[in-house]
Amino acid sequence: MATTPYFVLSPSAVLSIIGLMHGPDKTDPNPAEDWHDAVVDVVIPALNEQANVVLALESVRRQSKQPRNIILVDDGSSDRTIEYARAFAEHHDMPLTVIKREHPIGKTPTIKRQSREYDADVEFILDADTYLDSDEYIARAVEELYQGAGIASACGVIMPTREKDRRRRINESAISAFLEAHGEVDLHQPQGNWWHRLNRNLTALYRQQLYTFLQRFVYVGQMRFFGSITNPVGCAVAYRRKYIKDLFDKYEPVMGDDLTNSEDIFIGFALMNEGYRNIQLQDVTAHSMEPEMRNLPRQIYMWSSSFLQSCYYFDGLMGSPFKFLRRMRRRYREKHDPEVREVAARRKIREAYRQPFGVAHTETEGRPAGWIPFMAAFEKVAFPTALLIMLILQLWEPLVVTLIAEMLVSVGILTAMSEGRRFKAFVQGILMTPIRYASLLYDLVTISRFATDLWITGNRKWRK
Repeated sequence: MATTPYFVLSPSAVLSIIGLMHGPDKTDPNPAEDWHDAVVDVVIPALNEQANVVLALESVRRQSKQPRNIILVDDGSSDRTIEYARAFAEHHDMPLTVIKREHPIGKTPTIKRQSREYDADVEFILDADTYLDSDEYIARAVEELYQGAGIASACGVIMPTREKDRRRRINESAISAFLEAHGEVDLHQPQGNWWHRLNRNLTALYRQQLYTFLQRFVYVGQMRFFGSITNPVGCAVAYRRKYIKDLFDKYEPVMGDDLTNSEDIFIGFALMNEGYRNIQLQDVTAHSMEPEMRNLPRQIYMWSSSFLQSCYYFDGLMGSPFKFLRRMRRRYREKHDPEVREVAARRKIREAYRQPFGVAHTETEGRPAGWIPFMAAFEKVAFPTALLIMLILQLWEPLVVTLIAEMLVSVGILTAMSEGRRFKAFVQGILMTPIRYASLLYDLVTISRFATDLWITGNRKWRK
């Protein structure tokens, strides 16, 4: 008789279900600042993005809230990225500033330098291979960013760019007119042979299922429960510039630019460690280019290793679940202390998910949102390890039951979240299951390399 599958629902999924049942903080926010007055600078990091940078710029041109500056930081491109960007900006009279580097130094220094060299209220990072599908993207991100002083970053839903998405954008009037006036500009990606096209299509298909499950289900539950996700999706995100500057001022003297293998994950952890929140909006979207399937293992390693590296650095945040009783005792005292209640009643500025700022509070009482990375870390290590053990011990019946049950639950959730295309999502979810499990097992490689860095080589030069 088969044993009961333990991982039918992942720990992160269980946490999100609890969050959906719990519901959001019912506090009616009373922001101290008007988001309409916020000054926004858009920073576009780019490296060999001549086929994509025009789409990114056009999506900024269409935004209802226009930035003060658009800063293209070319990280040593060898193609015509700068030429195309300047031509498009001149054609549409856009305020473009180009910073050219002779050699690539990475995205982390780009975010750091622009947070120091410019004085905008909001630093909006838009990767050159990403375009904003919603014309209200920047406006909505800034509006939600200003709902409370505790919100440090805001992003929308990010989906993979398919070939038909690119064609649709290229064929729109503003880009078509530009291409007609500049016949030398070619925005089409090299197609390659059938194998390369198949790789790109498989990646887009797999990522569409993964992103829908994560962003329409897992992140929604986390937002309702804790008012935060672990980190923003870094290809299209609005940051409070001062918070980012303070973050780099704090960590650069100790770590330089060697933060982790993915800057947005480290930044998200660091902001949560200070008591800030990273939020995601469900009503605006952006599209980002994805690697070919053959390059997917490298990107999985970058993301997974960065998550583990951030868990290592922010162990106080990771220990939040074990400080639960301390938080409960403090809340009990506050609830039954007349003076505390009186102060709260007189508070003029109200903010949902309000909590004290500062690392000291994290170290003593943790953060409620610390449950998110803790459960994710447990899942990342335990799930592939359990699968490997069942394979080694040849526990075929429990393995098959676990895989089938988990697949049906995951695909069922994915189907429910895919309004308007449920049958298609159901079929695609089943077809992509082997790739999903291959990526889960590949996490064992990431874990092994991380353990080697910690306990054998002592390597801490983690950098994207």
